[in-house]
Amino acid sequence: MGSNTSFDVIVIGVGSMGSATCYYLSKRGYKVLGLEQFDISHELGSHAGQSRIIRKAYFEHPAYVPLLEGAYKNWKRFEQETGEQLYFKTGLLYAGTSSNEMITGVKQSATLYNIELELLNNADAVKRFPQFLFPESFEILFEPEAGFLPPEKSIRLYASQAKKNGATINTNEKVIEWKKDGTNIIIKTDKSSYQCKKLIITAGAWAGKMIPNFSDKIKVTRQFVAWIKTKDDRQFALNNFPCWMIGDDDQHGCYYGFPLLDTKQFGEPAGLKLAHHFPKEVTDPYKVDRRATENDIQDLKYCLDKYLPGIFDSIFHTKICLYANSPDENFIIDKLPGYEENVSIACGFSGHGFKFASVIGEILADLAVEGRSDFPIEFLNAKRFV
Repeated sequence: MGSNTSFDVIVIGVGSMGSATCYYLSKRGYKVLGLEQFDISHELGSHAGQSRIIRKAYFEHPAYVPLLEGAYKNWKRFEQETGEQLYFKTGLLYAGTSSNEMITGVKQSATLYNIELELLNNADAVKRFPQFLFPESFEILFEPEAGFLPPEKSIRLYASQAKKNGATINTNEKVIEWKKDGTNIIIKTDKSSYQCKKLIITAGAWAGKMIPNFSDKIKVTRQFVAWIKTKDDRQFALNNFPCWMIGDDDQHGCYYGFPLLDTKQFGEPAGLKLAHHFPKEVTDPYKVDRRATENDIQDLKYCLDKYLPGIFDSIFHTKICLYANSPDENFIIDKLPGYEENVSIACGFSGHGFKFASVIGEILADLAVEGRSDFPIEFLNAKRFV
């Protein structure tokens, strides 16, 4: 193969994790190719939608907190390097019964890692955040250092910086197959063939189709997101309204949302964004029903009527995004079993991965070129499902 088809490292999937990985590898001087089947960025996977929450008091598992510490530092470094703001500090309001797993998990992580967390009584919460109505039985917490990141902008910026560093990134090029050939990996796409010493697969909802023996490990689900028009947009504006998460004991998972974002600064769509964080209907990433259903809409209206009563005017925009769920809903970041010398994988982000992109890119670069990472990722190993 010629020099234009031979690379040190090839990354399959240039979304959240793949774009950051291309950046970190290229920054270290490696010859990198990123292969993306769609555009950068695009609406068909898991990483579009204008905003993603970033938080440290991690209820899913306290072992994520050291990774989040790294992510916060890396986002800041990347902002300094590019001169672009990516982290927007809004604070995050958590609400739920004291026995709700979100509330207990948030407090556990905050205690273990000394994360600033304010406990609000109902009167304080109403005074500071009059938009909400919570039952007296709810415990209300506020994480001041939480906020949000713009995913599309972040991905485009990582990809453009990677290219400035010498990376090649090919869009609208679909990987057909890959295989090991001696000490190399050969990759065939719908446009060409390539070879590399190291392969990294960050294919999101398509990971199960790209990683051998993982089709049953990654369950792709269809997730509904809406942007609504409120009856008074001013009280939901950025700097007036926080990001929020509500654990409802009568429903699975939690509801969450964001401040109202200016489309001139953050892009479309307009409106107040909210969604329900819980794996929904299983789907195939190539055959997703992207139409909003009455059940989709009623699920979010349930949350609005119960916790943000009287604010809803109409629905501006809806979107279907995809979760790629691992069996335990924790990430999978590891060398690929059976291909440890050549292939690393990052998948199964289960709807809570984007905030980690800045550190996972560094980790995947470490795994590919050093064979290990100093970050504590053992709890995310692939072998737990083999």
